[in-house]
Amino acid sequence: MSNSEWLQRTLGAVWHPCTQMKQHEQWPPVPISHGAGVWLYDFEGHRYLDAISSWWVNLFGHCNARINEALRDQLERLEHVMLAGFTHEPVVRLSERLAALAPRGLGHCFYGSDGASATEIALKMSFHFWRNQGRPGKTSFLSLANSYHGETLGALSVTDVALFKDTYAPLLREAAQVPSPDARNGAPGESARAVAERAAQALEAYLAVHHQRVAAFIVEPLVQCAGGMGMYDAHYLRRAREICDRFDVHLIADEIAVGFGRTGTFFACEQAGIRPDFLCLSKGITGGYLPLAVVMTTDPVFAAFYHDETSRGFLHSHSYTGNALACRAALASLDIFEQDGVLDANRQKADYLSARLAPLEGDPRVRNLRHLGMIWAFELADGGASPLRVHEEGLRRHVLLRPIGQTIYLMPPYVICEPEMDFLADGLWGVLQAL
Repeated sequence: MSNSEWLQRTLGAVWHPCTQMKQHEQWPPVPISHGAGVWLYDFEGHRYLDAISSWWVNLFGHCNARINEALRDQLERLEHVMLAGFTHEPVVRLSERLAALAPRGLGHCFYGSDGASATEIALKMSFHFWRNQGRPGKTSFLSLANSYHGETLGALSVTDVALFKDTYAPLLREAAQVPSPDARNGAPGESARAVAERAAQALEAYLAVHHQRVAAFIVEPLVQCAGGMGMYDAHYLRRAREICDRFDVHLIADEIAVGFGRTGTFFACEQAGIRPDFLCLSKGITGGYLPLAVVMTTDPVFAAFYHDETSRGFLHSHSYTGNALACRAALASLDIFEQDGVLDANRQKADYLSARLAPLEGDPRVRNLRHLGMIWAFELADGGASPLRVHEEGLRRHVLLRPIGQTIYLMPPYVICEPEMDFLADGLWGVLQAL
């Protein structure tokens, strides 16, 4: 079938996510037939470089042979069994390996289905911990301005992106926000560290007054992704850990988007040398293959639920919790990290692509060019162009871009090679020329 035939069928049957469907009259979705490496192919043979890792999930390329083989093997053994009252090899092995990789002390893994469910789990677990500890007044949550943690109701309550949140405000639990350490908030000449310290002082001032009712502070370590790839100094995380400890507030690290090497270290928290009370993971955990999320937590948190009384247990559940196929994909992904020296290779690739993008620094259409690990971002100056226009111009040049407002960003799969980085940089330059 042709692209147009699949397009007609999808518009008649599929309600696409994060989309005003009427816009597809002018900007239709791209029907994809198959993928290979960093490339996606439509039904007429055109290919597109997946510069955003398909919403930040794909780490090792589409149709990765090693992940495929692991899943074929697992299909012959076990596809799924409920994790209530049962267990299986992939979920045990994955939990043990994550505990060995995460900051020391995060030895208990609770599984969900996606990033938003991980946020929900962490929020509920924090609240329930304080209740079990005889402190039921700690019922509120705190997050950063311009933060994003998912779109289910609990996750949306601690999100601060108006486009997603405002419509549903009457349904949401009230949560507070404190100033973001985003380096873009700095005054002229102010360092990223100084911005981070100023934001940390605001956090300290808020908790000094409200800590008795705050259960947890949730933060995206180092990069506020859906908030426009706002990057900040690791000093903020160190201060947040110290402040939360002092005021008896849990620290939740939402590494759903930034975990698994995206910021240059396996977990972003490593760059601050801290351990959160809860570590939320999803997106890249399976290499982009299957939905899976995990919340990792500590012995003291686990112990607060370990009791003869059933109601003191954490009774949260998802039907596909700890799915065997998803866990096996995650294990295959971890094997690639271990066997291929991915983090070291990524540093070399990041240096190469940063050099190719360096000319953007002086372009009058570009502001706030920034980079961390395998993430690059900048804003279009003076209103630039609509995100849909940028997306369209990217597709004309066979590059998949999906801007966040006026922020254009790159988060390519880790398997990208130098000729593909050249193609990406040239395509991006062509997009800017066309706007």
